Amino acid sequence: MWTLTEDERVGVVLFSFRSSLPHTLTLELGETVFILEKCEGWFRGFSSRRSNIKGVFPSSYIHLKKCTVTNKGSKETVVPVEDVVVAEVTSTLQEWASLWKQLYVRHKVDLFFKLGHVMSELIDLRRQLLSDQLTHEQNREIKRHVTARLDWGNEHLGLDLVPRKEFAMVDEDQISVSDLYKMHLSSRHNAHHNSSQADQNGRQKQGGDACKAPVAHHLLVKLKSFTSNNIGEDTDIFVSLYDFREGKTISERFMVRLNKNGGPKNPEKVERMCALFTDLSNKDMKRDLYIISQVIRTGRMLLNDSKKGPPHIRYRRPYGCAVLAMSDVLQTISELREEKDFVLKVYICNNENEWHQIHENIIRKSSTKYSAPGNNYGLIISLQLLRGDLENLRRENKAMLSGGLAMTRKLGFPDVIMPGDVRNDLYLTLERGDFERGGKSVQKNIEVGVFVLSVDGELVKDCISLGCGEPNVAEHRSFVLYHNNSPRWSEAIKLPIPIDRFRGSHLRFEFRHCSTKDKGDKKLFGFSFTPLMRDDGTTLSDQSHELFVYKCDENTTFNNPAHYLALACCKDHINVGPGVATSLLFQRSTRETFWISTQLSSTKLTQNVDLLALLKWKAHPDRVTDILGRLRHISGEEIVKFLQDILDTLFSILDDNTDKYGPLVFQSLVFIINLLRDSKYFHFRPVMDTYIHKHFAGALAYKELIRCLKWSMERSTEAVRQDHIQEVMRALEYLFKFVIQSRILYSRATCGMEEEQFRSSIQELFHSIRLVISLDRPTCETLIFTQAALFNSFPTIFDELLHMFSVQEVAEFVRGTLASLPSTLHIGHSMDVVKLQSIARTVDSRLFSFPESRRILLPVVLHHIHLHLRHQKELLMCCGILTSLFSVIKTTSLDTSVQEEVEMMVESLLDVLLQTLLSVMNKSQSQEAVRGQRCPQCTAEITGEFVSCLLSLLRHMTNVHFEHLMDNYQSKEELKEFMMKIWCVFRHLMRLSIFPRDWNVMRLLTSHIILTTVQRLSPFQHNFAEADFDFKVWSSYFSLAVLYINQPSLQLENMSPSKRQKILDKYGDMRVMMTYELFSMWQNLGDNKIHFIPGMIGPFLGVTLVPQVEVRNTMIPIFHDMMDWEQCKNGNFKQVEAELIDKLDSLVSEGKGDENYRELFSLLTQLFGPYPSLLEKIEHETWRETGISFVTSVTRLMERLLDYRDCMKGDETENKKIGCTVNILNFYKSEINKEEMYIRYIHKLCDLHLQADNYTEAAFTLLLYWELLHWDERPIKDFLHYPAQSEWHRKEALGRKVIHHFNKGKCWEFGIPLCRELAFQYESLYDYQSLSWIRKLEAAYFDNIMEHQRLEPEFFRVGFYGRKFPFFLRNKEFVCRGHDYERLEAFQQRMLGEFPQAIAMQHPNQPEEAILQCDAQYLQIYAVTPVPENVGVLQLDRVPDRIKSFYRVNNVRRFRHDRPFHKGPKDRDNEFKSLWIERTTLILAHPLPGISRWFEVEKRELVEVSPLENAICVVENKNQELRTLVSQYQQKQLHNNVNLLSMTLNGVIDAAVNGGIARYQEAFFDKDYISSHSEDSDKITQLKNLMQEQVHILGSGLAVHERMVHPEMRPLHKKLIDQFQVLRNSLCNGPCAFDKANATKGIVATQSLVSPESFKVHRHSEMANVGNLFILADGVLAEHREDFYGIQASHSSSSISSTHSAPSQLINSALSTIKEQSRNNRDILMLFPPQRERPSSVLYQNFSESGQRAFLHQVISPGCKPCSDPNLSFTDKVLTAPSSWSLDSGTREAVPVLSAHIGNIMAPPVPPRNVPHGQRLSMHFDAYHHQLSDLPPALPARSLRKCPQQPSPASPTSPPSLLCGSNSTLSGSSSSGVFTLSESNLSDPPSGRTDESVPNSQAWTTEQEELDSPYWLIGYDVSECEVPEPCRSHASSGVTAPQGFRTPRTGTRTQIKEGPPHYQDVQHAHHFPPHYIPTYLPLDSLVEPPSALSHKPYLSFPQEKPMSSQPTQGVLRPASGSSCLPLFVATKEDQSKVAWGHGISRD
Repeated sequence: MWTLTEDERVGVVLFSFRSSLPHTLTLELGETVFILEKCEGWFRGFSSRRSNIKGVFPSSYIHLKKCTVTNKGSKETVVPVEDVVVAEVTSTLQEWASLWKQLYVRHKVDLFFKLGHVMSELIDLRRQLLSDQLTHEQNREIKRHVTARLDWGNEHLGLDLVPRKEFAMVDEDQISVSDLYKMHLSSRHNAHHNSSQADQNGRQKQGGDACKAPVAHHLLVKLKSFTSNNIGEDTDIFVSLYDFREGKTISERFMVRLNKNGGPKNPEKVERMCALFTDLSNKDMKRDLYIISQVIRTGRMLLNDSKKGPPHIRYRRPYGCAVLAMSDVLQTISELREEKDFVLKVYICNNENEWHQIHENIIRKSSTKYSAPGNNYGLIISLQLLRGDLENLRRENKAMLSGGLAMTRKLGFPDVIMPGDVRNDLYLTLERGDFERGGKSVQKNIEVGVFVLSVDGELVKDCISLGCGEPNVAEHRSFVLYHNNSPRWSEAIKLPIPIDRFRGSHLRFEFRHCSTKDKGDKKLFGFSFTPLMRDDGTTLSDQSHELFVYKCDENTTFNNPAHYLALACCKDHINVGPGVATSLLFQRSTRETFWISTQLSSTKLTQNVDLLALLKWKAHPDRVTDILGRLRHISGEEIVKFLQDILDTLFSILDDNTDKYGPLVFQSLVFIINLLRDSKYFHFRPVMDTYIHKHFAGALAYKELIRCLKWSMERSTEAVRQDHIQEVMRALEYLFKFVIQSRILYSRATCGMEEEQFRSSIQELFHSIRLVISLDRPTCETLIFTQAALFNSFPTIFDELLHMFSVQEVAEFVRGTLASLPSTLHIGHSMDVVKLQSIARTVDSRLFSFPESRRILLPVVLHHIHLHLRHQKELLMCCGILTSLFSVIKTTSLDTSVQEEVEMMVESLLDVLLQTLLSVMNKSQSQEAVRGQRCPQCTAEITGEFVSCLLSLLRHMTNVHFEHLMDNYQSKEELKEFMMKIWCVFRHLMRLSIFPRDWNVMRLLTSHIILTTVQRLSPFQHNFAEADFDFKVWSSYFSLAVLYINQPSLQLENMSPSKRQKILDKYGDMRVMMTYELFSMWQNLGDNKIHFIPGMIGPFLGVTLVPQVEVRNTMIPIFHDMMDWEQCKNGNFKQVEAELIDKLDSLVSEGKGDENYRELFSLLTQLFGPYPSLLEKIEHETWRETGISFVTSVTRLMERLLDYRDCMKGDETENKKIGCTVNILNFYKSEINKEEMYIRYIHKLCDLHLQADNYTEAAFTLLLYWELLHWDERPIKDFLHYPAQSEWHRKEALGRKVIHHFNKGKCWEFGIPLCRELAFQYESLYDYQSLSWIRKLEAAYFDNIMEHQRLEPEFFRVGFYGRKFPFFLRNKEFVCRGHDYERLEAFQQRMLGEFPQAIAMQHPNQPEEAILQCDAQYLQIYAVTPVPENVGVLQLDRVPDRIKSFYRVNNVRRFRHDRPFHKGPKDRDNEFKSLWIERTTLILAHPLPGISRWFEVEKRELVEVSPLENAICVVENKNQELRTLVSQYQQKQLHNNVNLLSMTLNGVIDAAVNGGIARYQEAFFDKDYISSHSEDSDKITQLKNLMQEQVHILGSGLAVHERMVHPEMRPLHKKLIDQFQVLRNSLCNGPCAFDKANATKGIVATQSLVSPESFKVHRHSEMANVGNLFILADGVLAEHREDFYGIQASHSSSSISSTHSAPSQLINSALSTIKEQSRNNRDILMLFPPQRERPSSVLYQNFSESGQRAFLHQVISPGCKPCSDPNLSFTDKVLTAPSSWSLDSGTREAVPVLSAHIGNIMAPPVPPRNVPHGQRLSMHFDAYHHQLSDLPPALPARSLRKCPQQPSPASPTSPPSLLCGSNSTLSGSSSSGVFTLSESNLSDPPSGRTDESVPNSQAWTTEQEELDSPYWLIGYDVSECEVPEPCRSHASSGVTAPQGFRTPRTGTRTQIKEGPPHYQDVQHAHHFPPHYIPTYLPLDSLVEPPSALSHKPYLSFPQEKPMSSQPTQGVLRPASGSSCLPLFVATKEDQSKVAWGHGISRD
């Protein structure tokens, strides 16, 4: 049966419990369970972790704990009874556990391991606390360690600081706020300091001038071993501490006796050869200390001579010495808490005469005076430094400091002499002696024997100590110095003679000669002696003593010491008449002397004569005055040793003759009292207290003492010298103790007689004290010092007075004294501090703790505090007093009422406290703004203390106090001033960081007090509501309420559940309470609400952001009120709307985007959107539609603001921030139309661009603001960083800034229109200086365009799918403009880095609906090609490539992506028959570049390109590439480095062996294909023409190649000639031969049917869009070019590969799997990622010269048709361009230079200058292609010289040797195909040609230039050629066009008058660029080459019959000599003819 438990209420789970039985409770090890019922071995209850789940569990699994139960019943509370520290450790470890795991997840590994170590330590310390086996001190020490680790962990984890008192958490309800603040400071301090510092800082001063006791140091020395090689005798080792600077030993000696084997003689000493050198002070540790170790052996006289001395006689002989400097080891042993071993090398003395100073020689390193006996000879000792009281150390280290430990004391007394320390030690040092030789030839070996004898001659036993660690002996024999009559021993011994045997005892020194020749004993030859105490009772003085030596021999007996004691022992000893017998018995040796030194350390014996005279004053009563006067000359040690005796003597003298000796005794007593104030004797104060209470017997002394005190007080007003008076003031405490105790003794003896006289005398004494205190003489220093001494001592007499007077009487004494303090304050005067210190000690005294005395003292204390606060003086002291005051009040309030005291404090302090706080806060803010100028009173500490004092006062105030306070204000102005002050202070508390973030206890208590105060003052706020409405008071109130609700410390949602529940239980949700107050006050405003519209909309909106339901429910009606009030007043609520939007934006801009506010913002949508309350209210209003629209707009704005806030976090990327900013910017412009916010975000976006170095985008962004401005003189105010200025000047400055950004972004074409706009303005204002500047700038930009090299960026399409993306990205696709050199792979990695949670899609298809709606992130990325909408500029051949390059990739809105696919059955022999291209065109909302690097796709277009059209594009692009390359070599732009030309020609010509363009012939020139595709006849013809054109271009290229090729490469050239012959034959004899019809008509260039009208074509080919994978013949995929190059070559066939970018997201995973599964799947192959790396070697060896790098641009210039691959680096494209074909072609339309963003400065900014109609320019092919000097950093290129394979994959016109097999990339079939060509994104030519390049002025070719031309010139007969006129830009140069050169016109025939008559007129269908190479002429019309041209078989065609029999009117033939002109014919056909005819021989 289940029964309720009584004692078993709480337990801890010992074992984890899990059961499948019903109603069981699952428990984990360590959980705390609360038990409700029990039944037969089972408990029923619940776990502390899951209190809502109850169940049963076995009782054997539970360890029961003691507990206490409060509130028994349904709401009872069960609290385990355990140590508070243990409980805190338990709860803290549970809280840390979850946070600890998160550290690892967040990669905070260092903190993770540190915290884990601390947690392990806490578990171990907790186990020790629970063991109950610790002493009290050990328990305290462990708790100290525990709290230090808890504070450390809480600080590093960002948890709350725990205020503690005595290691336990404090209850804030039991202490004052001021004390709580102090405890927070203390806990914070302890958390940052180690335990020793915390202990030291935790000690409090005791008494008035008491200071902390000095810390004693103790050095533990252990002798580990002594290694010796050759001693073989017993040794004594002495260790001591030596002060080298003072040259003396400061400690006793530690002695160890070792046997001849090196072990201790005493077996008990094994492992215990240790000593503790005690009582070392801080001063001692700063000395130049050394550890001195001396080794004395006992054995033969000479160690290595066995003949010296008999073997049975042993001598003590010096052997060696070792030294260790403490300065070298002190730091090491101070930091360690364990022993540290050190090795001391032992040195022997070279001359025994210097043995006494061997240690000094070693320290001085006088190496000539000592030597080392061996390498491994020395001492090993261990040292450990201990600190603290010796008794505590013994208790804490029992094992270490017990047993055989030798306690080695200092010589003399320590710095602190403890009262119970009894000591009587005489230290004797045998210094030296001088002895006669005694008739011997050698000097003596002298040994000194020391004996202590009593007066009767008896030997005092065991009173000689050779050293600590060994037992005392009865006699001592010194060591012997060999053959030395003047030995210097310096051997110290200690004589611990009992005090009772000290008097009458004497020392006798016997001198013996130790002969090594005699066989007998040592021979006595003399002695000396000295008594220990003199006749006057003093002991032997501490100095050296020269003793007389008396002769004697072995037969002399000393049985009767009186025989020699009567003799003189030394010069100072006066021997009165020695007897004759005595004189004859002992004869003094006048030539021999003996020196000793003594030092007495005794607490019972004295060497001071004056002290003895004082103690024996009755023997000389006539000398009392002199004796008392000499008391000051007695040392303090002597006085404290005989303190009781001296005091008894003084008071006996006082009793003997009070009148005569009273003042002298009083002065002596004052001297002794002040002596005890010294820190060295401070611990003797208890001895004084004990004497007063137990031994003092001067019952009549109080009268004289009071009289002398009074006299001193009165004398202080007159005396000039007041030193003795100041001493009296300092001794006031003990003087009053003597007075009171004396009066008590007198009262006891007389039964209370003379009570009134005593009280009267005390009254008079206090009157004198008040007189001294009341004096205000700031210029009198002596009086000031006297008053200061009195102030310091005055509070110490209160407790003594309470022994004789009541509390009220003493309080009256004190009140009267404090009231007499001067009320004037002196600036900077130290007396103000002393006064406040006295008042502070008064408040801290026991007297102030009594309520009855406090009521008397409180007014005067408050008066002085008020005085100082009002003048802002000594604020720290005032804070301290108030803290103590409130602490006393709080302590008393727990038991009794303190209403009266609180009332007094409110009246006196509240107002001045508020004023002081405001002043301190304002001063703190103002001085914090200026670094280095913060005064101490403006620190956070003093502010915090004043705040805590104010809060303490407010906490004690009740409603009654507030009512009385309000009643005290006489006028409304006073009340208003008070309300404004307190609201202002509270607001400052909310805004300023008065308390650190982790002081949560303090913050919550502060919030609670403020809330209570606001609730109590709210009724008085209504006084300013109606007729006397005061806006300032109400505004201040509302601001306070808003700040209060938004406090971070009150946001419970951000706290852990346990912490949240704890706060709710204690305080409730204070936000809700304040919100109710706010709403109530709002309702009481009535008609005055309109005053706060729209001002309070923003603050109230901040309140609604609090994620608390009640708060939002309460605040929503306020918004409705605001909207309704403004609607009624203005007919709309535009102000509400505008202010609301501004506030929403500012909440984001103010940086409130941290994690604590995330949920607050996210709930705003619910507030204005789905939340019903506001909308329901709006539904019933007349302004319903406007209101709903308003709510919708705000909702949409919030969605964008949320994204913006998320992206503005520090860890987000710039792209996200820019995207969010663009999103909001567009929203403000298009939907809300808030111009100011729009402009703000323009500048925010600009700043983001500048941070990311997006200068072009920054310029476009600022251009938005520029367009809003007009060229007016209208003044505009300052805004953002703009000053107040006219609109014209702001627009001018903004325009200059935009131009500057365009310049930095290298988009000079966009900056030139702005330059012209500014120039127009300057010109209209006649500002010629600015006009000159802007024109020069414009000219510089034109120069930059031609001189600087610019990279063509890549473009990428990115799709963001899934609901996890931010709003502005969600389910949208964008086109992004990549960074310089950024390929697809790098872009993919960047995007995945920005969205680490995103999943990369591996196909280019449109996503499904499920992906769009899922809660995930999907990224789809592939490269796209820009499609200019206007290709006019690009079609002009005379336009330099650098200009074309810009228009190809700028101001582009259309982008293309191609995907190859097969339609219908695929021909395995030739896959090109069925290979189609799916071309997707993306149209953007805005052109790129713009205000962002990416824009959203607005529209998609999809077309399909047929195989034939694709072939036309590929061949045409290849022709353009070849034409450009040959032209560049002809113009020597590539400086004789023919490698690139060789590779290009080889790639095209050699590919024909295994197919080449024959693949196209087979595919499209087949009869079946032609018959089945009759509609494509024109396209087939165009393809044929292009192929023929390619052959002619190759012929020109080979001609150039022959002239430039290196002799070593001649075999390659020959191979190219042979293969070219094959290629030419295949074109003439194969399917591509011309048919009759075409021959009859002539070969003309028709307009391309593959035009932009049919489908959009771009220079980038993506037909074989497989990324960067190369698909080989056998289906193997190669990821890198390097992989591709390394494949074995095969000449069987060629394969097709693409170097273009992949269209889809490329993923670097599972590559091998996809290879196997998708060998023939074209769509999957396209998904492989680009794995090419940038080549690391240069392309050619001679790139060091800038001029030799020109080909890098010219080969791959934008004038060519190869595509620009977004996935390739520059060098990849260089390698690919010469040997690969582009699979697409087409023209580009010219595009306006500036997009719609630019407004009224539309493009193109730099239009080409018009040429007069009908005129053509004749110039070199690349007349505009100047080699300029501005190149970007050279990119590495792969060297091809040593490469065995060709550098790029094969194409139908590329060599097949690169591929194994014939699988096509496009189709996967075994037929060869066409390569795609990748064009470089570098469009500008490199530097290198300046003067040598063709300048604009020399673009026309003269005859001389023609002769000097290094390449073949092709020209017409000049008889009837039209001469074109030069353009304007060249007219001034004086250079004219060549004569005889005629430019044909459109629609006319070009007639050539010379030549065979069978040539036909050529009909021109349209114009071509000037440098276009035309289609070649019919074969039968070829003419002979010039005579200079030798026969070249590769220029010969096989003879065919003429294609037309009709004669022609002119014959085109090559010009010769000077008549040869540059090839500039109007049509491609003509140019091609000339090129072809120029290079073909008669054969």
